[in-house]
Amino acid sequence: MIAQLRNALLPAVALGLLLQVLTPVPHAVAQATFHVNRDLYSETADASADIAAATLKARREHKRILLDFGANWCGDCQVLDYYYQQSPNAELLAKYYIVVHIDTGHVDHNVEVAKKYHVPIAHGIPSLAVIDAHGNLLYAEHEKEFEHTSKEAITAFLTRWKA
Repeated sequence: MIAQLRNALLPAVALGLLLQVLTPVPHAVAQATFHVNRDLYSETADASADIAAATLKARREHKRILLDFGANWCGDCQVLDYYYQQSPNAELLAKYYIVVHIDTGHVDHNVEVAKKYHVPIAHGIPSLAVIDAHGNLLYAEHEKEFEHTSKEAITAFLTRWKA
């Protein structure tokens, strides 16, 4: 009798296990869409020239400039960029901002640019600043506000500082 019961239940148990293995978990699907951009922060770019070009473009397009200080090795910087690509952040950025990614290396690159905009990169990255189309500082991060951030926090920030 035990053998009959085992033979009757075995196909159902096997099918259940197979479905669990083959059914994607929503969290796993979200992770699969995340991709690390190893060239997000150019190590050879001239940050001052990039900001000057962004300022000219911002004047023409009536936008603000988001200065994103970070590094390609920084996990929080990669996550921040991922949140930039999510709705409604992608739409807010496209409509109201010119984004300039500024490489900080291991907090030893573009230090003077960070100082100019009062961004304390020595406290950690990513660090953000917002300037207007004339280069005037509107916001500078102070104490790791965007370390371990959320998509909703980025949305609130972009909404607050949009042009």
